[in-house]
Amino acid sequence: MRNSATKILFAILLFVTTNIFAQNDSIVLRDLDWDKTSPAGFTELFIPSGNSLLAGFIYRANGAEKHPTLLLLHGYPGNERNLDLAQVVRSHGWNVIYFDYRGSWGSQGKFSFTNCVEDVVNVYAFCKKYEDSLKIDTSDIVLFGHSMGGWVCLKALQKLPSIKKGFALSSWNIGNDFKKVTTEKELLQLANNPNTGGRYFVLNASLKELFSPVISNRDYYNLINDGNALAGKQIIMLDEHPGNKQVAAAIRNANKAYFDYQVWQTDHPFTNKRVSLINKVLEFLER
Repeated sequence: MRNSATKILFAILLFVTTNIFAQNDSIVLRDLDWDKTSPAGFTELFIPSGNSLLAGFIYRANGAEKHPTLLLLHGYPGNERNLDLAQVVRSHGWNVIYFDYRGSWGSQGKFSFTNCVEDVVNVYAFCKKYEDSLKIDTSDIVLFGHSMGGWVCLKALQKLPSIKKGFALSSWNIGNDFKKVTTEKELLQLANNPNTGGRYFVLNASLKELFSPVISNRDYYNLINDGNALAGKQIIMLDEHPGNKQVAAAIRNANKAYFDYQVWQTDHPFTNKRVSLINKVLEFLER
């Protein structure tokens, strides 16, 4: 009898332990029971930035109360939108706003890296202005940026004192890629490299317009210089390569809030790690 009880207890412990260790690569999703007065939904947004309008949308969370809100910052040019992540985050009670930077994917205005950062600042102002109608808890807004969006995330955090948390996925440290460039010819050769982006038709700026500011203001574009400016922010940096380890070290050495840096065995869009990525984001949002 005692032996049987021991086997049952062992089986229960094995089941619980297995589920604990499996939680990073599994997600349980259920259909939402719509709130009858304020159901979850989707609303297109046209967000002023400079003298232009950004095309975007909000995944509205379920319920009439104001919700914490995640801003999704896409890469260069933005083929991976991470909307699988957005849907799961919304199911956990968060609004999610996605938008296209000026001069990309149909948004008005001129594309530039610095404009991308200012676009985030202007999206935050939009959230403040419409916090009641869009049910946004502006005291709890988090940035998530992928690739170039990771660079944008870390730069925008420095301009937004009210936003305390940022998740930088596979950040493109733009300045580091161009640190050895000295001539316009070298600049254009490197900018034309497929790994750097090439001539995307969705961006309305020439390569010279895009990258000349990078070599004329190298310190600004290199994230390795931003550790002290990010000292009070909660930050996760997640990469598929160790190329940002110096950036991570600079942020970690100055950080007084929370910092986590990991390198996973995956590719740039985290193709084989989507569930683990989503769980990592949820854990960060809920901490």
